[in-house]
Amino acid sequence: MAQMIPGAFAYFNGAYVPTEDAKVSIMTHALNYGTGLFEGIRGYYVQEANNILIFRLKEHVDRMVRNFNVLCMEVPEDAAKIEEICVEVVRKSGFREGVYIRPMCYKSELSLGPKLRGVESSFCCYIIKLGDYCDIESGLDIAVSSWRRLSDNAIPSRVKATGSYLNSSLAATDAKQSGFDEAIFLREDGTVAEGSAMNLFMVMNGKLITPPPTADILVGITRNTIIELAREELGLEVIERPIGRTELYVCDELFFSGTGAQVAPIRSVDRRVIGSGMPGPISKKLQDVYFNVVQGRLPKYRAWCTPVY
Repeated sequence: MAQMIPGAFAYFNGAYVPTEDAKVSIMTHALNYGTGLFEGIRGYYVQEANNILIFRLKEHVDRMVRNFNVLCMEVPEDAAKIEEICVEVVRKSGFREGVYIRPMCYKSELSLGPKLRGVESSFCCYIIKLGDYCDIESGLDIAVSSWRRLSDNAIPSRVKATGSYLNSSLAATDAKQSGFDEAIFLREDGTVAEGSAMNLFMVMNGKLITPPPTADILVGITRNTIIELAREELGLEVIERPIGRTELYVCDELFFSGTGAQVAPIRSVDRRVIGSGMPGPISKKLQDVYFNVVQGRLPKYRAWCTPVY
């Protein structure tokens, strides 16, 4: 992953401040109990336009605001204001390259007790420069994790809660310590969920298959994008259904999707080569279409891209 270089400004306590001044107390509820909710949003620098295009900003913010209800969060910033803040922190920082935007709502009260209702929430936002999060060219070597994906009835993966990423960290760390690039989670029933922090797609006999929203996954914005592009641009049949572990070993292609991963082909799972061991043709076509879309090169999807400057 590229070096994390923060933007000059962040949004904190209702104002735009130097990023180094955006700090919380060690007594903050979210720090002690993981009671935060965030989004990860990419901005792509398009050289010919000398502009940064923020991809699917409205959809990310809509998901975040809907999930406020799960964690009993109330903040003065509404969806329109949060969109404005995301654009403004990039503009104020003056970046002319790829960025990652992190809006976050967190329980900011200085109090003890693992509860949600009646605990004050605050909104903040910062940005960093970001290139490729993982190898998207040669293919990733993946391991099925011994850790299980959290159940929707325990800590829901559809909510990007800060505390739930301990689950992701355990799986990703074990995989990397064993020489793999990433991990794939199984659910408690043994079916496939997703990667440590990205959704999973499988190609089998020309069909694109992915676990359904009820499979303890994040209902990803990039996931939804890939589904639409596969159907509309490539004419593929897309099936949302449970996936068994051994299907990963016998499929034709696999790839991750996500704000960080973008479209990242997988070349092996548990040291079993997938297909030819190289990024497959459908994965590559989807990757090409995706990058044209996020850089505003397909007029049909231009509304998904919010210009900063």
